[in-house]
Amino acid sequence: MTAPAPVSAALPADGIYHRACNLCEAICGLTLTVQGGRVTDVRGDPLDPLSKGHLCPKGVALPDLHADPDRLKRPVRRDGDTWTEMEWDEALDYVAERLKAVRERYGADAVAAFQGNPSVHNSGTLLSAGGFMKALGTRNRFTATSIDQLPHHFAAAEMFGHPLLMPVPDVDRTDFFLMLGANPAASNGSIMTAPGIRERLKGIRERGGQVILIDPRRTETAAHATEYHPIRPGSDAFFLFALLNVILEERLERLGHLTEFSDGLETLRAAAKPFSPERVAERTGIAADTTRALARALASAGRGAVYGRIGLSIQEFGGLCQWLVNVLNAVTGHLDSEGGMMFTRPAFDLLMRAKRGETHHGRYGSRVRGLPEFDHELPNVVMAEEMTTPGEGQVRALVTVAGNPVLSTPDGAALDAALNGLDFMVSIDPYLNETTRHAHVILPPAFGLEVPHYDVIFHHLAVQNTARYSEPVFPIAADQRFDHQIFGGLTERLTGKAGSPPEARLDLGLRHGPYNTSLEALKAAPHGTDYGPLQPCFPERLLTASGRVQLAPAPMLADLPRLEAVLDAPVPALMLIGRRQLRSNNSWMHNTPRLMRGPNRCTLLLSRQDAAERGLVDGQQVEVRSRVGSVTVPLELTDDLLPGVACLPHGFGHGRPGIRQEVAAAHAGASLNDLTDRTRIDALTGNAAVNGTPIEVFAAAGAGVGESAAD
Repeated sequence: MTAPAPVSAALPADGIYHRACNLCEAICGLTLTVQGGRVTDVRGDPLDPLSKGHLCPKGVALPDLHADPDRLKRPVRRDGDTWTEMEWDEALDYVAERLKAVRERYGADAVAAFQGNPSVHNSGTLLSAGGFMKALGTRNRFTATSIDQLPHHFAAAEMFGHPLLMPVPDVDRTDFFLMLGANPAASNGSIMTAPGIRERLKGIRERGGQVILIDPRRTETAAHATEYHPIRPGSDAFFLFALLNVILEERLERLGHLTEFSDGLETLRAAAKPFSPERVAERTGIAADTTRALARALASAGRGAVYGRIGLSIQEFGGLCQWLVNVLNAVTGHLDSEGGMMFTRPAFDLLMRAKRGETHHGRYGSRVRGLPEFDHELPNVVMAEEMTTPGEGQVRALVTVAGNPVLSTPDGAALDAALNGLDFMVSIDPYLNETTRHAHVILPPAFGLEVPHYDVIFHHLAVQNTARYSEPVFPIAADQRFDHQIFGGLTERLTGKAGSPPEARLDLGLRHGPYNTSLEALKAAPHGTDYGPLQPCFPERLLTASGRVQLAPAPMLADLPRLEAVLDAPVPALMLIGRRQLRSNNSWMHNTPRLMRGPNRCTLLLSRQDAAERGLVDGQQVEVRSRVGSVTVPLELTDDLLPGVACLPHGFGHGRPGIRQEVAAAHAGASLNDLTDRTRIDALTGNAAVNGTPIEVFAAAGAGVGESAAD
């Protein structure tokens, strides 16, 4: 890369700074000490009303991301394998011209856009990218949502009237907490912003409550549970239906205040009837007596919550799973009630302008496979085929924002190849990674400790109503740009109009929100503001056309024959699931030395029984094969995994040429999504079904015991 002399930013004053960590959903408050222009100490902020001093290893590594020598700070343009820096105006002009040229020749839908998970961890991006996406005018919009939480949104829209009306556990007041497919001890909570979750789970146990985990793997969270029960991957909908069957057959239901404004209870009773605990036991691996005992305990709990997370969403019946989680909470009186699953009232409320009865899905479909949109997004499993299938509307240009879909979406190798054939690609991203290496131009925004931040999304999902605004710690250099400046510059070049700065939009929303506060008021409270525990909010917050909770939505009922059809179908001999790790966050935190210390974490977990049947031993290199590809990884035997299940972490695969992340490349590992299959989806929602992928495992040719992926 051609590198001009760096332009230095002014150094921050020595002192103590307070801000929220924006690396994961926990949004922990941090106290940072700056001396001599660098952060010398990071601690949890004990005065933060939500996190109360909690800190995880990712928060400690936040200054490392700021100082990462591999981070891009100026625009770069690719010519073959050579990258050359550009001036900002030159880069924005060039990108806008190329996007316009593709649109004018092939139409607006020939340009696609993908937004990755970090987009929602940066309020500058979240509040300014929308105007740019609207300026593109394309239907081919993709995000990380359909690899992660789309079933949550689908169930919320169908039952409560809006995709963001997702209930979260009132974990600090519950006495019975049933978790499925969730590992909050590693994730810090997900669709549940609950920093310090281990202490919160301990609090349930100390007040005599129960914490029950259902998962194919005895995860880190199992150590904090009173009961753990393994379940076969992909069978959660059967188990949830069996719980519902017991509750409704034994007339244990009690809807509480929902009785006056909910519809569909008798339809539910009929739908659950075929799924008795005895009938589904062989498929789930959970004994009928256990299921019946758990159902009765849930129904009798004074304050209880059923919580299902990513393991439920990323399977072939993810939509039914998240619907049934909501239904179980509703029929046991635990929905919108203290200690159950509740709804937030955030200070900046994205539902302020939402209308009753809006349609949120199925208004159009993808060009090739016809998969339906949801909330103006298409499922990301169709991206590669939309690029490689000729014809009118073929995607010929791509914009990526803070994303690495080559590693994060199914059949990443196919997408990797498809990106090579694009006419033009631009990435708004601070790294040269496995995806952005295909871009013709990379526009790197300032991020982390350089940007002001308000957690727009995660205050919508928090277990307590709080608000916190983070001022920048470090000023940016004269030749850096904020994300909203990049989006604004491109939007103005495409439309002639630039959007308002994100802080203005944030202040307006705060002033019109439920607490009538302001940006100025939040700035005056650097540790955050506490608005109290979650409160019941139905029926006034419901946004269904009827103003009532829909317990039995038509799309879910129409999907039941598909579920019934697979109950007695053969189960693959070995199925692959992913795993979350505390010192990792998808694919983009593997370039931080302190987070990558220790043994190789990209290993294939396998039960000793499965290994013995295949003649495999601990530590040897194994080849893992699926329908779409194969990878080679070290084998790690465990007693914590259900036989018939293998487990590989998500986000690795940094061995591809052309990336500029030295630490990540040294810990390359293998990509889970070189094995997952883009034809395996949840037909109800369009979400990728990456859990439960059928695989085979063999001894790798020429690899000995103890050889690591980095050797």
